[in-house]
Amino acid sequence: MGLDGMTWYRLARRLHLRGVPVLPDVLRKVIYYLHSSHIPYEAEIGEGTALGYGGIGVVIHQNARLGRYCLVSQQVTISGRSGIEGVPVIGDYVRIGAGAKILGNVQVGDFAVIGANAVVLQDVPAGAVVAGVPARVLRQDSDPIAFYEREMGLPPPRLGQTLGSMHLPETTFQ
Repeated sequence: MGLDGMTWYRLARRLHLRGVPVLPDVLRKVIYYLHSSHIPYEAEIGEGTALGYGGIGVVIHQNARLGRYCLVSQQVTISGRSGIEGVPVIGDYVRIGAGAKILGNVQVGDFAVIGANAVVLQDVPAGAVVAGVPARVLRQDSDPIAFYEREMGLPPPRLGQTLGSMHLPETTFQ
């Protein structure tokens, strides 16, 4: 894996949680200069989450939450919107395509797929595939775990911990 943006983030996060004063800010600058990314140590990013191409150009809001085993491609923005309270909450096993923007108080369900350059402004149901500007549901799988296995070629890691807590947003696209 090497020293990608996620490695630097995890180190800065550990230092921040242990109360080390200056080093987390230094590591945030390292992420910025090496990867042209803004990945603040205050953001909650789950275990196993990976950044495509080392996280080049990724911007994550400091209050955003990303689930476990997500894949965030390059040039992705996960942030708030002007005049709208809240930031995105991304579920587990979500795949986000290159250049996608997830903006505002949005919840993305587990096993969702967000297409390249999509602009997500509304909640995304679990197991949905969304794309477009603004993003719309292209496909909704009734069995998101089978869909994940079919697309990825292997079962999701640590699946037993996820089944009881699938994130299902209340509102969906219309």
